[in-house]
Amino acid sequence: MKILLVEDEKDLADSIEEYLVKDQQYNCDTASTLLSASELCSLYDYDCVLVDLGLPDGSGLDIIRQLKNENKKAGIIIISALDELDKRIEGLDLGADDYLVKPFHFPELNARIHSLMRRLKFDGESELKIGALSIDSQSRQVKVDGKTIEFTKSEYDLLYYLATNRNQVISKTSIAEHLVGDHVDILASLDFVYLHIKNLRKKLTQHGCKDYISTVYGVGYKFSAT
Repeated sequence: MKILLVEDEKDLADSIEEYLVKDQQYNCDTASTLLSASELCSLYDYDCVLVDLGLPDGSGLDIIRQLKNENKKAGIIIISALDELDKRIEGLDLGADDYLVKPFHFPELNARIHSLMRRLKFDGESELKIGALSIDSQSRQVKVDGKTIEFTKSEYDLLYYLATNRNQVISKTSIAEHLVGDHVDILASLDFVYLHIKNLRKKLTQHGCKDYISTVYGVGYKFSAT
């Protein structure tokens, strides 16, 4: 799962990022200003955006407006101070999905993220089931016919990204950005995407799963589940 954290309190941002990356194994980009958050939202697609409303150069509400105007599919959770009720209501009216009032416990934040992803990507269920394949986003377990398959973090992230964007053509660049974030700009090539796709296909089919992944030559890949 790829998350953007928009938070200007450095200590809090560092703590949240550490929890999301080290404890939950999410890919997480951070922004401390409206400008940097706006640039990241334009460049990349996120599963979830955590938005602090009080930013040094503007309002986090503008990020919500941007995501909606650009038809981004990210789930949006507002992070707000106790006295920002009116802004929270405005954010929800603009299209945010949920909010948390500071201070909050990180496990609650994680529970809110999972709840939101279930609604947006898993049809409200705890697992995404496609034929004999099942993906549990909370436990990060993948099973075929009830048997668990072991994946690396990158392989799981790739499968999650493709499966939750099923029946859409995803470019190699988008996949690379989803896996490594804004570090993609310093990569010499995107060959690692092909290798991850190859390994993912091999593990799935070796365990009796249908090969849902097709190559769209010159563009990228498509997870077909019809």
